[in-house]
Amino acid sequence: MYRLLNRRRRTVAALVTAVVSGSVLAAVPASAAIGGPGLGDPYFPDDGNSGYDVSHYDVRISYDPAHTDRLDGDTTVTARALTRLDRFSLDLKGFTVASVKVNGAPAKAFSRAGAHELVVTPARPVAKGSTFEVRVEYAGRPDPEGWHTLETGGANVAGEPHSATSWYPSNDHPSDKATFALTATVPDGWTAIGNGLPGPESVKDGRRTFRWFENRPMATYLSTVAIDRFTVHRGRTAAGTPVITAYSPDAVIDAEAEAQQTEILDFLAAKFGPYPFSSAGAIVVGASKDPGNGPLALETQSRPTYGSMLFDASMVHENTHQWFGDSVSFKDWRDGCVAECFAQYAGQLWEEHKGADLDQGYYRSEVEEYRDDPSFWSVKLYDPGPGKELDGALYFKGSLMLHALRRTVGDEAFFRTLRTWTRDHAYGNASFRQFETLAAKVSGKDLKGFFAAWADGTVIPPHKYLYPGTLAR
Repeated sequence: MYRLLNRRRRTVAALVTAVVSGSVLAAVPASAAIGGPGLGDPYFPDDGNSGYDVSHYDVRISYDPAHTDRLDGDTTVTARALTRLDRFSLDLKGFTVASVKVNGAPAKAFSRAGAHELVVTPARPVAKGSTFEVRVEYAGRPDPEGWHTLETGGANVAGEPHSATSWYPSNDHPSDKATFALTATVPDGWTAIGNGLPGPESVKDGRRTFRWFENRPMATYLSTVAIDRFTVHRGRTAAGTPVITAYSPDAVIDAEAEAQQTEILDFLAAKFGPYPFSSAGAIVVGASKDPGNGPLALETQSRPTYGSMLFDASMVHENTHQWFGDSVSFKDWRDGCVAECFAQYAGQLWEEHKGADLDQGYYRSEVEEYRDDPSFWSVKLYDPGPGKELDGALYFKGSLMLHALRRTVGDEAFFRTLRTWTRDHAYGNASFRQFETLAAKVSGKDLKGFFAAWADGTVIPPHKYLYPGTLAR
């Protein structure tokens, strides 16, 4: 996620490891009830649901911008039961649920619990190891935590760590990734943009239906839909990946910035490995009716969401997330550095590509500015603490750490580590601890002290870790 942080008024970008075709699911904590709410994330213990592993979402919505208080939804969740399920939960915030069916049969019972639980009792228990479908029909006002209405009359979805529950029932935790199909029906003249590649459109009774499909596993907070009277541009990267860029009527269309988007994607692919998804591009939305609600930009999978306009720093950050955070997602919210540290440092790589001296013009000047500011160094990069999962330290301190690591192990080992990481954990989940292990293995160096000082430390690192290699002084 790219944010505006108030430091020198600068703009900043703010145990299962096996990858399967559908998703990667974190181990269910012993303390969690089977089939119950919550996967036991240390920061968000009620997020997600135990007892099953989602492989696919088929989300069908109908929305009329003239009636912003109502969204009609019909979502089918396909999952595999990890144990016998006499009862299970989905995450859904708000809405009136009209019906729930499990494998085509009406549920024996369903009810609401807690802040966002839809508790389902199937007519017959779901057998362990079986694949099952849950179809939920619902309607009502989307929750503004993730669903944002625009001044143009349109709407879009963006939010981290939560947004999915504002518009469809889900297993809302990054450790349970799934493929995603979206069918969105809106009045003719409006356009719906989603993740992945577009499917066929159809028109009936003055309403147009748009279809989108993301064929790679996706964390729920990365799913999106945007509805507006969009201007849509299409192109391709050098590798042939389709690039679809949509602009709200009040967004700035900058041809030079749009051309730079493909240049950035090609640059990042050269650094991190092949672009991981079937499509790329951007959703550029205009002013929100609630400007304080929602991030400036978010790495919605395959097609990041931006506010008002495209510019290079934000495009570099959000598109880096396609590798770091989207394709390789974190296991739980302690691991935000897996996404934000790398996305922020990519901005420095882009500046270097344009001719900047990172040692002097970036690293040393930053360290000197914050040397005597204990608050800058006090937040840990791994497990920063509840409420700090997206703390500015992951952007600023995390970026400095990666440059120091690069100078510690050398360019060849550093970039080989990044490419190995994105290849070996593609479409899955991994922790920052695993990155530490990989960096040591690839470089052949003992990095325990380095990561203890940078990732786990709460004070400025010792001189030998602060000024390694060409940073020595």
